[in-house]
Amino acid sequence: MNQVADLTNRCDWVGGDPLMIAYHDQEWGVPVHEDKVLFEFLILEGAQAGLSWMTILRKRENYRQAFDGFNPEVVARYDEQKITQLLANPGIVRNRLKINAAILNASLVLKLRRDFGSFDAYIWGLVGGSPQQNAWRSLAEIPAKTAAAEVMSKDLTKRGFKFVGPTICYAFMQAVGMVNDHLVSCFRYSQV
Repeated sequence: MNQVADLTNRCDWVGGDPLMIAYHDQEWGVPVHEDKVLFEFLILEGAQAGLSWMTILRKRENYRQAFDGFNPEVVARYDEQKITQLLANPGIVRNRLKINAAILNASLVLKLRRDFGSFDAYIWGLVGGSPQQNAWRSLAEIPAKTAAAEVMSKDLTKRGFKFVGPTICYAFMQAVGMVNDHLVSCFRYSQV
């Protein structure tokens, strides 16, 4: 009975779509430390630029197939033939700039692994290694970007990454649990 009551108290942005509910309830805001999953979210958040997150969620499985499970070693080696295949794939966002950015960013993730031991060590190092616990009471309070997202964006951009503006970086931080932006009234707030 408590579970039913709790599940009615989700973040306001979730809506009623089962895919969005599952994403919110199982993934959003949970700290991620696996390089491949961090890379996946970096690519998906960049692909989402100018689109809704629901659009990307609906295409997520297609992205996983098209981008070889988000394995950065494989993605970094994509050639023009593979880019042509991706541009013809209706299951993903067919934007050359976003596809090229994914390939470039894969090679840069590999460089970060060499320099820092893992992408995880680098990216979490930008926020001191632990999630920031926010206490938002309404959706209107949640910022589109923060000073930490600005720092991440500047550092990634300096290293050559694309589609890593501060708003994208903050959405990435929210998704991978670098910040807990669940509303305090949400049943997931205390869980993550």
